[in-house]
Amino acid sequence: MARIAFLAKNPKRALGSLAVLVAATGVVVGSGANFTSSSANPTNSFAAGTLTILNSKEGTAVLSSTGAMKPGGTAEVGTVDISNTGTIAGDFTLTRSAITNSDAGNPMSAKLNLTIKDCGEWPAPATPEPCGDGDDVTIQTGGTISSMGSVSLGTFSAAEKHRYEFSVQLDSSATDAYQGDTSSVTFDWNAVQS
Repeated sequence: MARIAFLAKNPKRALGSLAVLVAATGVVVGSGANFTSSSANPTNSFAAGTLTILNSKEGTAVLSSTGAMKPGGTAEVGTVDISNTGTIAGDFTLTRSAITNSDAGNPMSAKLNLTIKDCGEWPAPATPEPCGDGDDVTIQTGGTISSMGSVSLGTFSAAEKHRYEFSVQLDSSATDAYQGDTSSVTFDWNAVQS
């Protein structure tokens, strides 16, 4: 009690003592141990996808005639397998380019009737989809090679593969002017990411 009476008579000393007590309490509380925890997610990696076309006849003809075509005769037929070997889906199209005719006055490409069928998607990587089994879809018909435009083939998902059948027939209206003529064309397969 004597101490309280002393502090009451000397308020500056009381405030000083209180300040020292508060500072000491802060040091004791601030210097205590704390629980801590941390977590990390290292090596977050990113890779761009790919969109690539595998053409089973890359650099070669889908079909060719060896000089036996006649007006209204049997069509020349060939198949090609096209697949998306990339990791992302793509919208595929088929166009023609580089038409060459031996007779510019009577271009044979204007008399070559073209039919293209999508025989369907391969059911498994090593199991080809046959043509002529009833589920083929005609994607180009009623036109000639020279009149062919861009043909949409739809969206191919990653690893999707289709077989296409091309059929070319010399139109029955071809006259003697086309005898011995030749024509060639390039078919171009293109894909754009979906």
